Amino acid sequence: MVAELLQRQVEVLVTAGGINATHAAKAATRTMPIVMVTTADPVREGLVASLARPGGNVTGVAGLHTEIMERRLALLKEAVPQVSRIAVLLNSTYNPSIQAQRLQEVHATAQALGLEVSVQEVRSPGELEGAFTAMTQAGAGALLVFNDPLVLEPHRRDIVALALHHRLPAIYPWRMYVDAGGLMVYGISLRERFRRAASHVDKLLKGANPADLPVEQPMQFELVINLKTATAIGLTIPPTVLFQADEVIK
Repeated sequence: MVAELLQRQVEVLVTAGGINATHAAKAATRTMPIVMVTTADPVREGLVASLARPGGNVTGVAGLHTEIMERRLALLKEAVPQVSRIAVLLNSTYNPSIQAQRLQEVHATAQALGLEVSVQEVRSPGELEGAFTAMTQAGAGALLVFNDPLVLEPHRRDIVALALHHRLPAIYPWRMYVDAGGLMVYGISLRERFRRAASHVDKLLKGANPADLPVEQPMQFELVINLKTATAIGLTIPPTVLFQADEVIK
């Protein structure tokens, strides 16, 4: 796909959906400007030299996954005070080293909150139903879903339906899950990230050098709660959590 775009002589490449697209674009061209939108830690992932001075042809908007994971777990514990074990749903084949790093962050935060963690790995949509059965059998009282553009996000409606069927309070990475009926989302506003990426594209088309155009860190986060789903699974969201929400779907 990147090769096809280069043949069309585009002037800027915009990559989204995780680091794989950005790595593919960077491998294909070292000169054309690349604006990444959903990359968690571009320095650690070898895409840029630093956030302040990227030093190559890649710039854009970065993420803060460690801080976000900590906040998601804290919100999940606050929304479901009685929970003692949480399940983590992830695609084990999607960037395994990064998933392992995120799991370390989850385990550390969960330990600090007095939570046990049950990890459920899936590699294909056909494994989702079995994963949810395993969660409930393991005694999980809530669910944390990792972001994954390959298996989980394309099947978000199935995941939301399974969480509802098993009456599992779940927190998700992106707004699209709550729009599909999920309980809670806390994360970076995708709308705002793409707006900021558009600002980078504008500067690059006006002659800015990507090597000198700082990578932005997200400034806007959103907590959205679906009260209809809470009612459906028999959960009462504490007022202290509702007060923090940017939007409550009734």
